[in-house]
Parts: sequence; C-alpha cells; structure tokens
Amino acid sequence: MDTAAISDLPILFRDVQMQKVFPDGKTFVDCRPKKELEAINDRYILEKDKPGFNLHTFILSHFDLPIPHSSGYSSNLDKSVEDNIDILWNVLTREPDKESGTLIPLPYPYIVPGGRFGEIYYWDSYFTMLGLKASGKNEMLENMVNNFSYLIDTLGYIPNGNRTYFIGRSQPPYYSLMVRLLMDIKGPGILEKYLPQLEKEYSFWMKGNGRSKEHASDHTVHLSDGEILNRYWDENDTPRPESYREDVELAEGSSQPAKQLFRHLRAGAESGWDFSCRWFKDTERFDTIHTTDIIPVDLNSLLHHLEFMISEGWKMRGNAVEAKKYSDLADKRKAAIQLYNWNEHLGYFVDYDHVAGKQKELLTIAGAFPLFMKLATPEQAKRVAATIEETFLRPGGVVSTTEITGQQWDAPNGWAPLQWATIKGLENYGFTDLAKKIAQRWIQLNTQVFKRTGKLMEKYNVVDTHLEAGGGEYAGQDGFGWTNGVLLALIKQYGRLESFNV
Repeated sequence: MDTAAISDLPILFRDVQMQKVFPDGKTFVDCRPKKELEAINDRYILEKDKPGFNLHTFILSHFDLPIPHSSGYSSNLDKSVEDNIDILWNVLTREPDKESGTLIPLPYPYIVPGGRFGEIYYWDSYFTMLGLKASGKNEMLENMVNNFSYLIDTLGYIPNGNRTYFIGRSQPPYYSLMVRLLMDIKGPGILEKYLPQLEKEYSFWMKGNGRSKEHASDHTVHLSDGEILNRYWDENDTPRPESYREDVELAEGSSQPAKQLFRHLRAGAESGWDFSCRWFKDTERFDTIHTTDIIPVDLNSLLHHLEFMISEGWKMRGNAVEAKKYSDLADKRKAAIQLYNWNEHLGYFVDYDHVAGKQKELLTIAGAFPLFMKLATPEQAKRVAATIEETFLRPGGVVSTTEITGQQWDAPNGWAPLQWATIKGLENYGFTDLAKKIAQRWIQLNTQVFKRTGKLMEKYNVVDTHLEAGGGEYAGQDGFGWTNGVLLALIKQYGRLESFNV
C-alpha cells in the first residue's frame, strides 16, 4: 500500500495548513493530486516566492478538492424520518474504490458518515450497522464487516478511518460487537469465520504486553498487582495532518513537551471522544490533555467483550484450552475494572490515571459501559442508574459530561453512540423505565430537529433542544451515519412516540 501523502510535502503542507487556505484542515489532506506529488512540490518551490503568487490558486490548479459525500441531497419532509434514512443509505454509500490520494481502498461497498467525512470510520460503523439491520440491509452490514476484516488482515488492525493519515491509531474496538450483530442475522457459524480477525484485533490492542519491565507500553498498562488494562495510544508523536494548525498552535501555548502533547491529542482522537475534558488534567485547559495517562472504563469494557467473543469462538471450534485462556483473560479484566474503575464513594465507574496512581473523579457517561457490557453487579448497576438519572439525563437524552468547556464531547452535547450504550446498559439490568425515557427523549429530539431543518445531525444539544450543538474542530455535520443507525434501531424498538414532547 502506497502511504505517500500530502503531509509528506513539509513546506507546501505546512504553508497551506498554517495559512488556513481552507477553513477546515481536513480539506487539504483529502485532496487528490492531479500529478505526482513530487512534481507538484518542485513546482511550488519554484513559484512560491514569485510576485503575485497565490497559494489558493496554486492548490486549485494542482489538486482536486473533496466533495462532501451528502452534498446535493435534500430531505423530503413529506416523508417520515425512517423513509428519508432509507434514501440516505444510498446517498451515503461508497462503492469499492481504487487508491486515490489519501484514501485507503476497500474491497466492498460501505457507508460513510456524511458531510466532511467521506471515508469509513471504525466505531461509527457499528452504530450505522444497527440501522442497516433495522432497515433489512443485511448485505451492506456484512460488506462492512468484511471491509474491517480486510483492514485487519492488511494492516494488522482497524485504523481510525480508511485514510493513510489515520495509520498509527485505531478507534474504540467495536469489531467484536459487529461480528455479534452479524451472528444475530446469519447464525453462530459467523463467529468461527471471523475468529482469526478477532484474534488479530486483540493482538493489536495487547501489543507491548510482554514488555514486563515497562509500566506502560503501546496500548497496555501493567498495574501494581499484576493486572493489565488498556489505554488509548498512537504510534506517532507529530501533529495530526487533518488538524495540523490546531495542534501546532495548541503546542505553542502549552507547557507540555510538543511531542508528548501531540501523542496525547492523537490518543484522544483514537478514543472517539475528540475532545472532552475527560482527558484533561485541568478541565478548563485543553493544553493539559494527558490521554495516554488514563485507563478508560469504556475501552476496557469493550476489550472484555472481545476476550469473551474469542473464548466463545474457540469453544465452537472445540478447543477447550484456548477457550479457557481467553475466558480467564476476560475474568481478570473484569476484576481489574472493578478494582481500578469502580468508585464506591461516588457509586459510579470512572477512569483511572495510572501515572498519578488514582481515579479521576470526573463523572462521564462512559461510566455506563460496564452495564452495556454486563460487568457491573446488580447493586452497582442500581447506583449507576440513579446517577445517570440525577446527573446526566436532560430534555433531549443523556449528556456526555456535566462540564461546559467548549469541547464537543462535553456538555451540553449528546451523541448517538452514547445514548445507545446507556439505554442498552440500563435494559441489561432491568432499568427499563429509565432506558425508555432516554430513548423517548432522543427519538423526539432527532425527529423534531429533522422536521425543523430536514437534517439528521452528528451531535445534538440535549440541554436546550432548540439550540444547535457546538464545539469541536469543525462545523456541525449532517448525514449522519451513526445518528441514522441509532435512531432507526430505537424507533424499531420503541416506536415513533409522536405524543412525547421535548
């Protein structure tokens, strides 16, 4: 795979990003060069200091700009939101592609989120698949599982997205949940089919596990009593090409060493929560981000599911030794989550700072993930449910954190994947009334915004449901893959609930 990228042209790339030729830094890295990059770079060096040189004009003459993948589509407000989503699946579909610019080609058709996101994203796709299943589009769901399997076989892991500039990091590990979803449709034989890829996925997340002399290595952290838990990580410590200017400017005002800061930013991007004060030492200061110091409760809950699924796969193959190996690993992880991520005083699951050797007391909706993955005791679940209702429930659903920081994964915003995880977690422990209340509020918020705007959004303001969600490094996006998926799945389970008012 050719990983040559626009960001490999240091002078041209830096000039375009730092001069903000495009309002969104992702635009340039998604451009397709009209000729060899080396030739473009040579031409730039020759021309850039000439009188009257215009950088924007130069870029337009040497690159094709990306076209937003849902551009040109207008909703039909005479139709239901479900009917519009059915049409949107076709709008958001990409056919198997050839290598083009930074795009990593995939062998099967797939769904992109929409807006500025013209590529597949790892964790987004699970929630998109929920909607594909609800729509009966099982072939597309299987295509997407096969694409991720291809990436695992090709790269050894699933990158953040199928762009070369995402190589070096992944996203929350939902592959085992995708396989589980496909099993529900096609039967248990699916688990055996994808067992090799599940094991490769696990090897990626556990890389560095054998380096016992190191406290932390890659995605793994060795804790004082011999437990091993995981963190987010990126093998690179440079500015993210798609957010180059933002990263460089943040580093210029930070007391952190630049390379350390860049890795924390990249790890924050791997978390999917990019960004939240969840990753900050000082909740009011972005430049105190320290993602790799943190053992996230949701990441480790998801990895428990991966261990469980691998164990089940080996059981199906009749290999009791391998089945027990992974079952024991899952049991050890569950015990470690209980030890390091459960806060008895708060009655809630929190993240753990392995560098400081103490829990982070900031409450986030990620604390619902042990319920989502069935790792909590009934008493713990009861206390978590009470906290969700008292602390996180808002008129439009559940808020990600209670802090208002200007970051998009903090208050007042709510996100489809976190609504789903919370609702399913509560259902797992019998808190069906609260689960239904959250589902009702989210369904109504989504449908009412759709009626006002004709759009399904990437994120929503769940505190003031008449305001648009803000924050983040880019403008609000519509489309939108995971919102469509979660909304369809919830409507299928709970109905439209038209009489419920936000």
